[in-house]
Amino acid sequence: MAGVGLPSRMLGADEHEVLHTRTHAKALVGPALALIGTGALVGAGTAVIPSDYRPFGQVVVLVLGAALAGWACVRPFLRWRATTYSLTNRRLVMRTGVLTRVSVDLPLWRVTDVSVERSLGDRVLGCGTLVARTAGEGVVALRDVPEVQQVQRAVTEQLFGELQAAPAPGGAR
Repeated sequence: MAGVGLPSRMLGADEHEVLHTRTHAKALVGPALALIGTGALVGAGTAVIPSDYRPFGQVVVLVLGAALAGWACVRPFLRWRATTYSLTNRRLVMRTGVLTRVSVDLPLWRVTDVSVERSLGDRVLGCGTLVARTAGEGVVALRDVPEVQQVQRAVTEQLFGELQAAPAPGGAR
């Protein structure tokens, strides 16, 4: 869960970052397959250009392939790279956006419940959706959080203190 983290100018005087992560890398599977398909299409397209239209036709195919790769591969990669989740000792922060940066801060004192939703695919990949219920604002869902159960535990520890207060199984503490 290591990452660049929040800039120090975004942290309060006695605030520190507990964890920082990006959305799960499963978001890059589609763009990777699109890149492979685009490469195959560009290769086939440049090969079938009649010799009368070479090299201009091949350059056109390469430019179209580069535009398709940019739209289908680079754009989703940048979106994935720019989406981060951070937990400090005071708040939960979601930052997203490539050109227009959006930062959503959720003060921990407003959170009343934290739960996890995981589909079968999410369980296989080790990610899920962290759902924070807040007092008065409803539900905030952080999608595709890697190691979501560890993130849930970290949020819970920040909310309610260390989980050592729970009794040991089968007896007293």
